[in-house]
Amino acid sequence: PPISATKSLTGHSLGATGVQEAIYSLLMMNNGFICESAHIEELDPVFADMPIVRKRIDNAKIGAVLSNSFGFGGTNATLVFKHVDA
Repeated sequence: PPISATKSLTGHSLGATGVQEAIYSLLMMNNGFICESAHIEELDPVFADMPIVRKRIDNAKIGAVLSNSFGFGGTNATLVFKHVDA
C-alpha cells in the first residue's frame, strides 16, 4: 500500500498532531485521494522500492487507512479506519 506522511505538510503541532493525522486520513479515505509526503527530494537507496507517495494521487480507492502517532514521553498509538463500503 502507498505510504504517506501528512506531518510534512503541516508541521508538528505537539499534542494535536495525532488528531490532525486522523482527520487527514479520514478526509483522504472519504474523498478518494492520497496526499504526498512533502519535501522529499531524493530517497535513500535503501527505500527506493518502497511505495512512498511523492505526488498526490487522485481517484484512489481507499478501503482502510492506518495512522501512527508517536508522542513525547513514549505515548504511542495506532488507529485503523475502515470505510463502511470496503
